[in-house]
Amino acid sequence: MDERAFTYYAKSREAGGHQQTNREHLQKVSSLAKQYGMEIGRADEARLCGLLHDFGKYSRNFQDVLRGTRTGVDHAIGGAAFLYMSSGREKLPYLAAIEAICGHHDGLVNYEDIKSNIKQSLHGPVTCLSGKEASLAGAEEYMQAMAAFSRDFPDFSIPQLSHPSVGEGNAVSMLHTRFLLSCLVDADYSASAGILEREPHPLNPEELLVRLEAYRQEIKNGSQSDPELNRLRDQVYDRCGSAGEEHSPGIFTLTAPTGVGKTLALLHFALRHCMRYHKRRILLVLPFLTLTEQSERVYRNILPEILPDHSQSSLTDEQRELAARWDAPFIITTSVKFFESLFARLPTDCRKLHSMADSVILFDEAQSLPAELTRATLQAINVLCGSYGCTMVFSTATQPNFGAIPQLDWHCTEILPEHRLFYQALRRTEVNWQVEEPVPLEKIAHDMARQESVCAVVNLRRHAGALYRALEPLCEEGSVFYLTTDLCPAHRGHMIDTIRGRLKAHLPCRVVSTQCIEAGVDLDFAAVYRALAPLEAIIQAAGRCNRNGTLPHPGSVTVFVPEDSGKIYPGDWYGTGALTVKNMLANGAADIHDPECISEYYMRLYGHLKEKEALSKGLKERDYEQVEDAYKLIPQQGVRVIVPYRGEEKLYREIAGQAHTEGITAALMRKAAPITVSVFDEQALKIHGEALPFRRGRSEPSASGYYLLLTGHEDCYTENMGLQFRESSPDDFMA
Repeated sequence: MDERAFTYYAKSREAGGHQQTNREHLQKVSSLAKQYGMEIGRADEARLCGLLHDFGKYSRNFQDVLRGTRTGVDHAIGGAAFLYMSSGREKLPYLAAIEAICGHHDGLVNYEDIKSNIKQSLHGPVTCLSGKEASLAGAEEYMQAMAAFSRDFPDFSIPQLSHPSVGEGNAVSMLHTRFLLSCLVDADYSASAGILEREPHPLNPEELLVRLEAYRQEIKNGSQSDPELNRLRDQVYDRCGSAGEEHSPGIFTLTAPTGVGKTLALLHFALRHCMRYHKRRILLVLPFLTLTEQSERVYRNILPEILPDHSQSSLTDEQRELAARWDAPFIITTSVKFFESLFARLPTDCRKLHSMADSVILFDEAQSLPAELTRATLQAINVLCGSYGCTMVFSTATQPNFGAIPQLDWHCTEILPEHRLFYQALRRTEVNWQVEEPVPLEKIAHDMARQESVCAVVNLRRHAGALYRALEPLCEEGSVFYLTTDLCPAHRGHMIDTIRGRLKAHLPCRVVSTQCIEAGVDLDFAAVYRALAPLEAIIQAAGRCNRNGTLPHPGSVTVFVPEDSGKIYPGDWYGTGALTVKNMLANGAADIHDPECISEYYMRLYGHLKEKEALSKGLKERDYEQVEDAYKLIPQQGVRVIVPYRGEEKLYREIAGQAHTEGITAALMRKAAPITVSVFDEQALKIHGEALPFRRGRSEPSASGYYLLLTGHEDCYTENMGLQFRESSPDDFMA
């Protein structure tokens, strides 16, 4: 049979009877891919990927798949093989395209690892790394496919490409490949969904600046903060706005003490920068869900089209599609979503990457980056800003000295170079360092009981539980609160509201907490106790003391070492940070209000910095899967327990019923997020039963890692301390 007369299809027949040909599909995908490629300056390369990604569907084997008479066929390798043999002797400029085409379904694999499969398929049948059989096998089948492709695209020719990452190292070249995959996958998914062009979602910085000014004026009119503090907030806000216009796109830091209004000041910088340099969107990246929710509440007063993309966002189907592509003018997301996508290999995780181009990225709480991932992360940021037109701002009160990291080329501009003056002006606390000898938690409890507005922040949930149990009997009923991740998010939010209300009413309020209070929780105590920790954690805790400067004297911050025969830190690097603080104290005072002291701390700390071994190995070997596995901002998730929190009984019953009948789904995980607690203690699983099954489409259910408390054990979730087990080994994990 003449293959040129045979019709090759890309999809199964639709309900209306139409069946899309491969020619139609490749035309649509290549056109979209070219559009997306233009956004990152690689239009020809992206269009090439779009044209060739489904070349392997020009085969009888794949057509049998569409008819339902065959399974286990890999069509992606066909396009990669065609490009391999058509690109001439110089392969280097085409390696990214070959990897992207081959990985557009099952994920990226190093060219060196797929090359043997490609060569074998050109000569005969081969089982691909996906475990499927190549749709095209042998010279004859490839010749037939080329004839059919030439009939559909008679003017096709291989464009001349210049490889954008030659000599820049594997970390950089792998990121360039991910961006190319992003263009291809977004085009493929969008074309399949009937999206033939991006709908306009323009950022209108001029209008948003007017709304920002109006909202800020409303806040100022209702402010009860110290007038001097408001004056400093005005200065930070104005300086950020002028810096947004004055400085060319690049990498910036905003170093300013807690409480000077960085949330609105950052937006001021971003909007003025977008207006001056025509940036397409703003991405706000935050390390904690509590921060994303808090910032979203603030920004919704100004920005009508916020798109939240995190594990607890409730989105419509239309919004979910936009979130998968990050196709919105203003996006709030988590560090996990943002940074892990820069090191991902799967198509769905990489899809959004090209939408980052020409954006302003605001990263608040910059000190939250895990140390062992920092170098690789900053290398990726250099690429975003150097090759893809991004501007990035690292904002924090405890600015890491990234320039001290060995083997890292790092240059940034400080938005507030006079920040030391702000730290001096906002000395709202005095620190009492009690780190020479360990202090019993019982003594801390007695000290707290004598005060009416006080918070203690400890490093371990074990310590939090012991301190709460020692403190609670010493105080009047209803005045002591426990705040850790033993409480589900809904419970924790209710508890924070109660604490805030008591503080505002000047009622006795004593809080025992882990690190979950240190960022994004706007509470203001007269005194704070902080277990010895890395300097940035101590400063964050101090930010909850005399936060609004309303006390007639400085607030009291006491740093102590808990008495404990076991481990007192949640991890080795955390302990290294705490020890660095102690060593600095041994050589003189450590001043949490002095940016130079903070810089010295990071200089000392980064002298111990080592990149994660598995990540280094994966980058050296250009192993996409190993890199993805190694780059985890939250490496230990534990298991998730859905709890019967008293404030959400109806939601618990709905989820429990659906989970038992249908299993856990992605939608149910999002729905259950407000009443879900992460557990690291395997002893506790004895009262949870088997993990609920996870169901995805037609595939077989698998263990989800989600549990419900077994009948008769519901009282393990308590009103005052959240999830507590009757028989449990101590929990030493960080909250």
